[in-house]
Amino acid sequence: MSEWFEAENHVERAHQFYEQGRWDDAVRELRAALASDPYQAEWHFNLALTLEAAGRHAEASRAFARVVELNPEDAQAALLAGVNALDADDASRAIHWLEQAERLAPNDPSSYIHRIRAYSRLGDHEQAETMFYLAQGLDPERADLYFEMGEALLDRRAFERALWCLREATRLDGTLPRLHARLAEAMAGTGRHERARQLYMRALRDDPGDLEVLLDLGDLLVQMGRLDEADEKFRRVLELQPDHIDAHFALGDLAARRGDLGTALRRFEVVLRLDAGYAEARRRVAGLILDGVHSGDTEPAQRLLRMDLRDFADTPDRFDDESLRQLVELLVDARLAREARPVARTLVERRPQDPACWHLLSVTLFLSGDLDEGVEAATRSIELDPRNFLAAHNLAYASLLRGCWVRARYWLRRGLAINPEDPGLRRLRSRIRLALVREMLKPLLRPIRGLLGR
Repeated sequence: MSEWFEAENHVERAHQFYEQGRWDDAVRELRAALASDPYQAEWHFNLALTLEAAGRHAEASRAFARVVELNPEDAQAALLAGVNALDADDASRAIHWLEQAERLAPNDPSSYIHRIRAYSRLGDHEQAETMFYLAQGLDPERADLYFEMGEALLDRRAFERALWCLREATRLDGTLPRLHARLAEAMAGTGRHERARQLYMRALRDDPGDLEVLLDLGDLLVQMGRLDEADEKFRRVLELQPDHIDAHFALGDLAARRGDLGTALRRFEVVLRLDAGYAEARRRVAGLILDGVHSGDTEPAQRLLRMDLRDFADTPDRFDDESLRQLVELLVDARLAREARPVARTLVERRPQDPACWHLLSVTLFLSGDLDEGVEAATRSIELDPRNFLAAHNLAYASLLRGCWVRARYWLRRGLAINPEDPGLRRLRSRIRLALVREMLKPLLRPIRGLLGR
């Protein structure tokens, strides 16, 4: 009996700690109570709620799952096990528990609503929309239903459809957390920048310390050309959180836009000190070094770019197409064309109809001394874009190296017809003329060489 009373005392102290926001102490007391009696579903439920409040969502999900084991008819615990799994970025586990919640409470649309986000996280957008329509059939007046679908559509950049959903959510309940911020994002995505700015400002009136909204507003102000205002928003983020990496990066980007490259470099270097794995910051630092902002040789830039190459070799899917393009260009500038070839080939595989990608591949091949493959890639580029005078330049130069004068002149004329003022083509024209003169003089020079040889 004394052991039972002691367990009850642990639970009572846990309630007190919970009310004071002392989550770790409350968790400790509840675990002590459960050590005495591990079959109390209510105590497991309280433990799960406390873990959820502490942001320990994976543990909370497991605790709610234990409640369901002890009480298989508890639909709310199954739902919360799924929601917390979702907050812990475990969408597959979330779907498992949300499906169980649906079986226990088939007329409650909540499990469908949360599965919109779960399926969206997994990239199964068709199934996410199915969940939306199933929930709508049960209760078409749930504001959170339209909010979740709006967020899923924002992730897909389907801004007009997202805007409709978020407006419906506003009509039903304009007090939903982050609703105005999401509306602003949708407005910005559809080009309604001023309206988006107003909505972001409204969201900040509700929560002046919302770092995500401050960053999003800053990005929007950059798009609107209001750089001083954007600067103020990013600095406000750093006032609230001095080590906020994205704010430092945004200020570096802002400095670069203003032409203050020294400040930009210092900002990006701060980002790398805070997170050496921030790939875009590595590329920005490397680019500034190669542009001569950093005194000394290019070895630091090469070292940074080789880190990107290792990341690419390990997880190429983490690099979007624009990141791959930037990496290839920087590697070429850093005289690492051979290392750039696999990156350029991956870019071509992803975008086989993009002439610019084929051109980049051809450049890496030419600079690596692989003329045959370089010619093939450049030819493919100019087939896709007949006005690509850069590809014509490279084909003319490759023909010159091979001694194919007629072919070299053909590609040169084609390039000049597109861009007669291009300095690279004009220099190449001089080289081809000089090479042709030498070729024509060879028969005349042979007898002279013979006489000199005597």
